[in-house]
Amino acid sequence: MWVLAAILIVALLIPVAAILVDSPLGKSVARRMDGRIDGGGSSPELRDMQRKVELMETELEDLNRSVAGMREELQFMQRLLEDPRRKKPTS
Repeated sequence: MWVLAAILIVALLIPVAAILVDSPLGKSVARRMDGRIDGGGSSPELRDMQRKVELMETELEDLNRSVAGMREELQFMQRLLEDPRRKKPTS
């Protein structure tokens, strides 16, 4: 009975671990570990530049999502304005 419970717990923890590893927190931990393995003595300027690049990448992703949303809204408005008579049934 205990063996089955242990197997079930391990099986349920595998997807949770995968989600945590793929999260921004997991990626941050991995970047920190890579920095320590490579010597960890990176200059402050390099770390500052890396932080700025990551910030710009995040902002660029946000802007891309915003532009995609605006594009969808524009297409919707264009469809509404194309031919309003088309929507009315003819009798």
